[in-house]
Amino acid sequence: MFIEPNLNAGRGSIEVICGSMFSGKTEELIRRLKRVKIANLKAEIFKPAIDVRFDKDNIVSHDTNFIHSTPVESSHAILLMAQDVDVVGIDEAQFFDAEISYVCEQLALKGIRVIVAGLDMDYTGKPFGQMPNLLAIADYISKLHAICVICGNIANISYRKTAENGQLLLGEKDIYEPRCRTCNHLKL
Repeated sequence: MFIEPNLNAGRGSIEVICGSMFSGKTEELIRRLKRVKIANLKAEIFKPAIDVRFDKDNIVSHDTNFIHSTPVESSHAILLMAQDVDVVGIDEAQFFDAEISYVCEQLALKGIRVIVAGLDMDYTGKPFGQMPNLLAIADYISKLHAICVICGNIANISYRKTAENGQLLLGEKDIYEPRCRTCNHLKL
């Protein structure tokens, strides 16, 4: 479904907030969305239905800040549900299907500001899911960093502490910790 650009609406945009686990991506997404609400703009917020780590419905940061969201099974549902809004927020974008970039592009063409947060790399340091595609079409990119738990330098890798393979393994500090490039290769 192609959406004709709305030239009478405000200029839509795509903002991507990326980084490793524990870098503050969700916290930054929540901060931006709360400012949208202060500005009395209408926003819809979405997250993948598979992400139930903290809460089934809310987007929750590691600092326990939260904002209400709508869990969806597919990115196409976002396109259907984001009607008559100024801003769309999307958390954990790496878990969405291949259509997420298309959906974000179509929303931006309608004049909607789209704010997306997600892991840019998986635990092996490889690009994660559709994040490379989102980064390629983004108007603005914010790369956030955590602090390496080994040496204290900036961290950009979500080190997996378990021997489980497979790219998708939901977890928190029990399974992952932030590491810098050097400490990640030491495998301490």
